[in-house]
Amino acid sequence: MRRLKRDPLEKAFMRGYQYGIHGKSRDLCPFTLPSVRQAWLNGWREGRGDNWDGLTGTAGIHRLNQLSAVG
Repeated sequence: MRRLKRDPLEKAFMRGYQYGIHGKSRDLCPFTLPSVRQAWLNGWREGRGDNWDGLTGTAGIHRLNQLSAVG
């Protein structure tokens, strides 16, 4: 059975979320295409919010699973 490829916008969102949750700068965004960059920044904002709420490490595992299931 073949696996479907993940949507590029979803992948960019998750990468941005990972940067945000680890407290990295949004200036590190690797994308230049506006739609993909926007998805990455949305993920970064969500990740930063979770970082500020203390959902890092084992406390945030359930949140990451929720984000993966939504996409």
